[in-house]
Amino acid sequence: MSIRLHVREGPHHPAPRHVAYDVERASTADRAFLAMQGGGRAEQIGVALVLDPGPDGPDVATVTRLVAERLPAVPRLRQRLVSTPWGCGGPIWVDDAQFDVARHVRHVTCPVSGDEQAFLDTVVSLVAAPLPVDAPLWSAAVVTGRADGATSLVVVLHHVLADGVGGLAVLAALVDPGGHAPAQPFPRARPRARELALDAWRTRLRSLGRWSEWVGQVRRSFAAAGGVVPPRAAPCSLLRPTGPRRAIGVVAVDGDALRVAAHQFGATGNDAVLAAVAGALQGVLRARGEAVDALVMAVPVSGRGSDDGASLGNMVSPMLVRVPTAGDARSRLLAVSREVRRHRSDASGPPPIALLGGLFRPLAALGGFRWYMRHQQRLHTLVSHVRGPEEAVHLAGRRVRAAVPVALSESGNITAYFEVLSYAGTVTVTAIVDPDRFPDLDGLLAGLRDELDAITGLEP
Repeated sequence: MSIRLHVREGPHHPAPRHVAYDVERASTADRAFLAMQGGGRAEQIGVALVLDPGPDGPDVATVTRLVAERLPAVPRLRQRLVSTPWGCGGPIWVDDAQFDVARHVRHVTCPVSGDEQAFLDTVVSLVAAPLPVDAPLWSAAVVTGRADGATSLVVVLHHVLADGVGGLAVLAALVDPGGHAPAQPFPRARPRARELALDAWRTRLRSLGRWSEWVGQVRRSFAAAGGVVPPRAAPCSLLRPTGPRRAIGVVAVDGDALRVAAHQFGATGNDAVLAAVAGALQGVLRARGEAVDALVMAVPVSGRGSDDGASLGNMVSPMLVRVPTAGDARSRLLAVSREVRRHRSDASGPPPIALLGGLFRPLAALGGFRWYMRHQQRLHTLVSHVRGPEEAVHLAGRRVRAAVPVALSESGNITAYFEVLSYAGTVTVTAIVDPDRFPDLDGLLAGLRDELDAITGLEP
């Protein structure tokens, strides 16, 4: 059951005033993610914040008020992406003069059982719901009705608005005590066509002087992604054209224990997750009567520096990691660590789809990306790991006891992939599958728990 509020965020906004401000364009990576939809599933990411249960959990009115108060700290949440006149460059972010917070925050009740699976199914449905293109590209839902009495907040962002790290910056501004909001008028008028044209020409002129840099970025980016013509991923049942349905399951592990165990072998906590995923998928294949020599995983690598962690947009590039399936957890961990160290520096820049955006976007808009993803043999799965706050955060005075990451996109022929979030000493791994092509989600989760436990228990 869903209830939409019919209240506005205070009085109507004043008419936009023309205030000089920098032109904010969607980056080439942002535009690539927008084009990737190509008539398929919307590229959207989300996180479910599960609050400590109690008799006075925050209701939708309280959350709506808090969100409205804290939105100015993230100007992008009150902006729309709009096209520009001919000759004025790519699309720009502008203040939405019709912004209404009640259009973005709503209340949802879990199905009658209210158990963990009912909650996860609700989260999937919320992240899967396409965001309206005539409003800022985000939503939030207060979810009640869980059997344990806990209230949750599910925040959904379109991938063109932020990547995983940028999404955490959004959450940091919305949870207690809220982010710092610089004083500025709202809404500001759109830049004039003359300003946009001048900005576009300046951008073009700057890019002419960066030709050699661009060539180097293309070379490194393709190297990290396995090369222009990478080795073919071993054929197996993990690669089958997917349908529209998605199901998720969650495994949580002590993040500190996992990191300490990995460090004994010169590896990281992220390496440990990759090794565990490879072992769990190998177990699924073995149960199906299949075997492959190695599994190929795509790992998004953030290109953000230490000074731009709060900026939005997309700053990730894919890195392919080949993990041998033979041997035990220790040998897989060492193999992953070697592969990641070998390629990580190459994946520190923009992804190939952004660097070749002028070619990629029109092909993707015609459905080319969707066709490629349904026939690709480059990788078996994707594992995206984002590091969140090390200490627990609060919302409306209540501790956030768990954070469950979810991302839905055009998965093509990848029947199972993984979103990982480190938060307050816990690593949460969300397995996302097409239940019609990957019916053994329970077996995958059991194998993932066993693999993570095995790595945590390793000794030098």
